[in-house]
Amino acid sequence: VIPSTIGNLVNLKSFGASGNELTGSIPIEIGNLTQLHVLTLHNNHLTGPIPSELGNISSLRRMMFSNNQLTDPIPPELGNLTNLSHLFLDNNQLTGPIPPELGNCIYLINLQLEGNQLTGSIPAELGNCNLHTLDLSRNQLTGEVPIEIWNIRAYSTSNHAGSPYEHNGKSMRRIYIRENNLTGVIPESM
Repeated sequence: VIPSTIGNLVNLKSFGASGNELTGSIPIEIGNLTQLHVLTLHNNHLTGPIPSELGNISSLRRMMFSNNQLTDPIPPELGNLTNLSHLFLDNNQLTGPIPPELGNCIYLINLQLEGNQLTGSIPAELGNCNLHTLDLSRNQLTGEVPIEIWNIRAYSTSNHAGSPYEHNGKSMRRIYIRENNLTGVIPESM
């Protein structure tokens, strides 16, 4: 169990507790860690929702919650994490739509939502991101893949030169959409 008192460690820059046998929910008090850059809790047995309070951690660059038993919708407040480069929520039991607010995370280069129970359409707003890898496989997504997704170009940003966001002007390299209920046509320009 992650204690709620973790929220008292306000100067913490990185918290990694991956690959353990942690149970219980993610405490909302983690949202108090406003200087956190890395939060890795993957490969545990965590349950319950992803706290919306995590949207308060504007300094966060990596959030990795893969391979747990997290439930409920992805909080739209994660769209406040405008410095986020890696968001791994794959292989949980998340439900509901992909929040279009994730399109506010323009430096997001790796979005892993595979193996959940996500429904609805793929938000066109994800085309605002700097995605290098997008994995939406093994969900219950419907509709067409928005043209904005096919046109994503990862770009180098002058205001983040030398940062983990740089990808030297290359376009998205990996998109995985298998095992959904998607329709439409993959553009010939691909």
